[in-house]
Amino acid sequence: MNYTLSQLTVFNKVVESKSITIAAHDLFMTQPAVSSQLKNFQNNFNTQLYERKGRGIIITEFGHEIASACRKILNETNDLQRLTYAYDNVLQGKLKIASASTGKYVIPYFLTDFLSTHGNINLELNVSNKTDVLESLKNNDVDFAVISVVPDDLKLNEELLIDNILFLTGKTKRNYKDKPLIFREKGSATRSTMEHYYLESKKTQKKIILQSNEAVKQAVMSDLGISILPLIGIKNELLNGQIEIIEYANLPFITKWRLVWLKDKVLSPVALEYLKYVRSHKQKIIERNFKWYLEFLKIN
Repeated sequence: MNYTLSQLTVFNKVVESKSITIAAHDLFMTQPAVSSQLKNFQNNFNTQLYERKGRGIIITEFGHEIASACRKILNETNDLQRLTYAYDNVLQGKLKIASASTGKYVIPYFLTDFLSTHGNINLELNVSNKTDVLESLKNNDVDFAVISVVPDDLKLNEELLIDNILFLTGKTKRNYKDKPLIFREKGSATRSTMEHYYLESKKTQKKIILQSNEAVKQAVMSDLGISILPLIGIKNELLNGQIEIIEYANLPFITKWRLVWLKDKVLSPVALEYLKYVRSHKQKIIERNFKWYLEFLKIN
C-alpha cells in the first residue's frame, strides 16, 4: 500500500461530511483536488470504499471500517505532534467548542487573545441550537460547550462567563399585544424560555417560527411580530431605535452564559490551557468588551 497522511485526512473528512464539496470547504482545498486524493486512496484497495450516487457519495461498509482505521492513525499522528511540541515547550493542537446560537456574541471575546498567544492552536467552533450543542457534548465530539441553561440529564463541570438577559422586544412598545409571537425553532433555549414565560397566557395568539436569532431579530425590526431576544444580541438595534424593550410580567429572564464540559472528560493539554486562560482572564475580558452591557444592567 502507498497511501499518504493527506489521503487519510481527505477520506476521513469525506466520510464525516458525506460530501466532497463540504470536505473541500473544510480542508481549504478545491473539489478536484479532493476527488483526486480520494481516487488515489481508493487505488490502494481492491474493494470499493465509496459509491457515487448522483452528486452525492455513499460510503460502503468496508469504507467505514477503513475510515475508523484512518481516524486512529490520524489521532496517533496528532499525539506525536503534540509530544514534539510539548518537548519544545510549544502548545499545539485543536480546540473544539460548540456554542448555542446566541453564544456567538460572547465566546469570540474569550478566544481572541488566547489564540493570538498560541499560534499553533487551531479552533473548531460550531454554532447551532442548544439541542445540537448538547448532542455534540454527549458524543464527546467537543472539548467545551457554551450554553445558558444546564440540562438535568448531564453531569457537567462549568465555568461561568457572563449574564444572559432576555427581554420581550418589538419594533415599538405601542400596540404590541395583538402582534404575532415570533419563535425560534424547537431545540432552542430561547424558544423554551419564551414558551415558559410568555406563552401560558397567549396560547391563542398567532405564531411565527424562524430558524435563527438573526432571523427573529430582523423580523422584529420589520414589525412582523414580537419576540423574546437576548440583550447581548440587540445592542446596536436598541441604540439605533430599531427595536424597543417591552415591559412584561416575569421578564427579563436571567441566566448565565457558561463554558461546560463533561465531568468524566479527560481534557487535552490545549483544553486545559484554555480553561486556565478563561479563569484567569475572565474579569478583564468582561470589563474590556462588555462595558456597555454592565452599564445597561446597572441602569435597569
